[in-house]
Amino acid sequence: MIQNASRSLFRCTAAAAVLLVTLTACEKNDTSAQTKLNDVAQQASQKLDQAASYVGQQVDTARATAQQSLDAASKPSITIDPSVLASTAQAHLQSAASAAQGALGRAAALTGTGLETTGRRLQEWSSQSAASSTSASETTDAQKQMDK
Repeated sequence: MIQNASRSLFRCTAAAAVLLVTLTACEKNDTSAQTKLNDVAQQASQKLDQAASYVGQQVDTARATAQQSLDAASKPSITIDPSVLASTAQAHLQSAASAAQGALGRAAALTGTGLETTGRRLQEWSSQSAASSTSASETTDAQKQMDK
C-alpha cells in the first residue's frame, strides 16, 4: 500500500513538474497562464499533502499493530493451578521414595548375601588354619621327641 502511495506521489510530482516546464516554455506573461500555474501548483501541493497524510496513517497503523503484537507476546500465557502443581509434586515425591526404598532393599539384600558368603569363607579358612596348625604342632612335637 505504501508503494502505491509512493507511486501516486511520484506521478503527481512528475505531472506538476511537466506542467511547470511546459508553461514556462511557452513564456506567456498572460495572467490566465499564471493563474493556471498557481492552480496546478496548489493542486499538486494538495496531492502531496494527501499522499503524505496517507503514508503517515499507514505508518501509524503499522506501528500500532506492531505494538499490539509486542504487548500480546510479553504477557504470560501459561497459568498454573497451585493445587495441581502440589499434587503432581507429591506424586513424583512418593514415586521417588518408593524407588529409593526398593533400591535400598536390594542393596541390603546384596550386602547380606555378601556378608553371609564372606562369613562362610572365614569359617572355612579358620577351620583349615586350625587343622593345619594342629597337624604342624603334632609334627613339631614328634620332632622334639625324636631329638631327645
